[in-house]
Amino acid sequence: MFKKLSNIGDCGIVCDFGEEVNKSVNTEVIKLFHHIKKQSSDGNLSGILNCTPSYNKLIINFDLKKTNNKKIIDFLKLVDFSKLNLSENKKEWIIPICYDFEMDLKNMSKVLKIDKEEIINIHLNTDFFIYMIGFVPGHPFMGDLDSKLFLNRLTTPRVKIPAGSVGIVEKFCNIYPYESPGGWNIIGKTPKKVFNKKNSTNPCLLSPGDTVKFKSISKKEFEKLSNE
Repeated sequence: MFKKLSNIGDCGIVCDFGEEVNKSVNTEVIKLFHHIKKQSSDGNLSGILNCTPSYNKLIINFDLKKTNNKKIIDFLKLVDFSKLNLSENKKEWIIPICYDFEMDLKNMSKVLKIDKEEIINIHLNTDFFIYMIGFVPGHPFMGDLDSKLFLNRLTTPRVKIPAGSVGIVEKFCNIYPYESPGGWNIIGKTPKKVFNKKNSTNPCLLSPGDTVKFKSISKKEFEKLSNE
C-alpha cells in the first residue's frame, strides 16, 4: 500500500501513498491515521506525538526519548490494511447552509454557464467526503464535487472571509472556521461552528473520513441557529 516510507529529520516519518488525489487513496491514509491513534492510546505504540493526514500522505511525529524511526517503520510494515475499518470511526454530518450569504454565485453562473439554482442543487445533492483538516485549525477539505462545478481560485483573494462561509475550488468544498483571508468561491454560509477552541478535548467538529451533506436553510433560520 505504501509507495514509500521516509524520514523527516530525526523525529518524523512520511508515509507516502503516491501522487493520486482520490477518495480511494485518501481512505487508506485515514484508516492508517485512526489505526495509529488507537494503537498509541492503547499503549501498543509508544512515543507518538502527532499524526497529520493529507490527501495522499501521513506524517508521523514521535518522541526520540521513547522510540525511534526503525521501531515505527517496522510497525508500519506489519500493518494489514485489509483489516482496518474506517466506518467505525467516521461520522455522517448534516450541515445547514444559507445561500443568501453567497458572494460568487453570479460570477460562477457566468463562468460555468449554468444558472444559480442548478449550482445550488448540485451542491445540495453532493455527499462530501472529508479528505483532511488543515490550512488553519478546523478547516475541512471536502470532496468530491461534481465536475460541472469545477472552478479555480479567485484571481485576487479576499482579505476577509466571514466565519462559516462555504466555498468551492476545483473538486473541493470548504467551510471557513473563523474570519480569515481566502480565495475560494463563496456560495453560502453555515451557522454551524466547525472549530471551538473552548473544547479542549476535541475543538474540531469534523474529522478526516467523515461525510457531509448540506441542507438549505433560510436567512431567518440562519439567524435563529446562530443565536442558539
